[in-house]
Amino acid sequence: MDLGGRIFELIDMRSFSNLWYWIVLAAMWSSLSHFVLGVPYDMVGRARKHAGQEMDDLNALVHIKARRMLMVYDRAGTWIVAGLSFTLSMLLFLGFWFGLEFAQAVFLLMAPAMIVTFLRMQFAGRIIDNTIQGTALCDAITRNRFYTQLIGMISVFVTSLWGMYQNLSLGVFG
Repeated sequence: MDLGGRIFELIDMRSFSNLWYWIVLAAMWSSLSHFVLGVPYDMVGRARKHAGQEMDDLNALVHIKARRMLMVYDRAGTWIVAGLSFTLSMLLFLGFWFGLEFAQAVFLLMAPAMIVTFLRMQFAGRIIDNTIQGTALCDAITRNRFYTQLIGMISVFVTSLWGMYQNLSLGVFG
């Protein structure tokens, strides 16, 4: 078999051997790490460095986003949690009980992202309840970003191990 055929065989439409899956995984974690509560992390660095108007902008934007997130949760939180729980349960069951690789792949994307979302909801509540502002807000955002990156590293590691296992056990490289 020629090299082109081998590469095409290697990158087929299955999830864990598809290059696009890994690009989506990397892009998702990059986006989740860069945007904390929808606020770009570079604003934190500018607010720490320049203070003044930059810090006021950061305080305003984070509080707006936190209030909005909590408002959405207050209005539809029960339905959102029920829907996501059903979806994750279905993906878990289809993926790991019936062996559907696509469901495994989507579950390994969604489950850690839902953990990050839960942490961000708690974070938004703390911001509003304690009216965190200024340098304390920058520190809190940095801490939340660190936990997001930690969850992301663990998620990518577990996903890559599972993907390698799937690819080797199904004979993709054989």
